[in-house]
Amino acid sequence: MKIHHIRNATLVIETANRVILVDPMLGKKGESAPSFVFFRSKARRNPIVDLPDGAMGIIQKTTHCLLTHLHPDHLDGAAIKFLRDKKIPTICSAKDENVLRKKGLNIIQNVEYWKESAFLGGKIQGIPAVHGYGYVSKLMGNVMGFYIELPNEKTIYLSADTIYTKDVHHVLTDLKPDIAVVAGGAAQFDIFKPVLMRKDEIESFVQNAPYEVIINHLEAVNHCPMSREQLRKEFSTMALSQKVHIPDDGEVLTINQ
Repeated sequence: MKIHHIRNATLVIETANRVILVDPMLGKKGESAPSFVFFRSKARRNPIVDLPDGAMGIIQKTTHCLLTHLHPDHLDGAAIKFLRDKKIPTICSAKDENVLRKKGLNIIQNVEYWKESAFLGGKIQGIPAVHGYGYVSKLMGNVMGFYIELPNEKTIYLSADTIYTKDVHHVLTDLKPDIAVVAGGAAQFDIFKPVLMRKDEIESFVQNAPYEVIINHLEAVNHCPMSREQLRKEFSTMALSQKVHIPDDGEVLTINQ
């Protein structure tokens, strides 16, 4: 298996016979969404970086798409056009299916929280995600993580945009994924509490994950102040560097069985 980190939460899971695109934000720099903050940091349209060179090469090979939620940094206009024009088979939360069908997407399967269902010859189940601390999580709407078991591949947990919850803890400690992907960035708007895990919760996620951890959602949208360098230094100090991958945009991780 190969995991291609594209940008923000956009990644590609490449297996022997599948290319699964996750949470595509495919627009050019500044063309996917307005600025998410105006005072906490510099106001800039999003994304604040371009797609890495060559990224569309693997994206054009997409056989399926997996969506955790509907925010524009996970599904932008360019991604909708790509999925619609190519009629890419798409899998999403049952709560998002109707909206996505109205956008013209080819929804072949919906997933419910904690309900295991067949998925590309293996299994998938939806994991509850809470997109923020306190009241802001209600404004952010529903989000779904995924626990995925594919034939002859390591298990993967895509936490999606979430804080650290009992459900997240359960997946890490009971389901024990071989690979766990967590959204870093410490995203926060000008008002309200953060909408992603704080640094201490990311540390708890890594410590409680049984095996490899990939941290994404970094340095691509302007309400995420946490940097790769900051996290790399932190986990180096904690002697956890061997367990944690913090890929640069365009980096490909080869996951050996």
